[in-house]
Amino acid sequence: MTTAISVSDLSKVYGGRSALSHATFEVPLGSVCGFVGPNGSGKTTTIRMLLGLITPSGGTGTVLGESISHPEKYLPYVGAMIEGPAFYPALSGSENLKVLASLGGFPLTRVPTLLEKVGLADRGVSKYKTYSLGMKQRLGIAAALLPNPKLLVLDEPTNGLDPSGIQEVRNLIKDLAADGTSVFVSSHLLSELEMIAQSLVMLREGKVLFAGLTKDLLTAQTATLVATPEFSVDLNTLVEIATRYGHEATVRDGSVHIIGNADWGAAFNRLAFNAGVTLASLNTIQPTLEETFFEMTGE
Repeated sequence: MTTAISVSDLSKVYGGRSALSHATFEVPLGSVCGFVGPNGSGKTTTIRMLLGLITPSGGTGTVLGESISHPEKYLPYVGAMIEGPAFYPALSGSENLKVLASLGGFPLTRVPTLLEKVGLADRGVSKYKTYSLGMKQRLGIAAALLPNPKLLVLDEPTNGLDPSGIQEVRNLIKDLAADGTSVFVSSHLLSELEMIAQSLVMLREGKVLFAGLTKDLLTAQTATLVATPEFSVDLNTLVEIATRYGHEATVRDGSVHIIGNADWGAAFNRLAFNAGVTLASLNTIQPTLEETFFEMTGE
């Protein structure tokens, strides 16, 4: 088994409207896979099908090598946090986890270990209602880890968090993946996913736009060369050179921004030199995941 999740031609139709249409993608084992798409693109529907909460209208899928038509075979090895965790406000973090462990038949001895893992060891005895939003999310992840899962599914785990809360959750996800847990995480914070997700599944209007390695998606995008001449009088000459060779170029803040990949940089530098222009700097800017996403989804 090389995949944590594998779906083929998966579809879900609600009253004639397609929430997910013929989706095919794989999530590698032991890595973090980001699940992105605008609101209403079918992310939650997909997650619910994978967790056996709703039945597909068509297509097939496996989770940890077992068919999604038999969720009972894999759900004991899957932890999930969807739509925010629900806990008893008057109980402590530790007591809340013990209640869930008893209900799920998990050993109570896991509770202190998990509190430690999510960085709440010193606050385990505090009441849940005194927790910050970031702490609540981390306790939710601890609850999802009670079954000692091979796969962890997180739906918007950083929703509503401040920057330090986001960083806490990011570090936790990284640590879990380093320990061998496969993490499938949906998020609209693309700058965060760019830092932690080795692979991505991108949805738009129920269709898969991209599924594969994050680095492959980013390197496939056209970069921008930023050329700054020694003397600003040469800006227009640089624009003319770039346009002559079929590259779109604009002047911005004393530099020329040229649409073109890094491998054209050396040739451009030479052409500028031959035209009597000395460059003070020449840099390549690769589009971020956010820019790539907006370009692809037309958001």
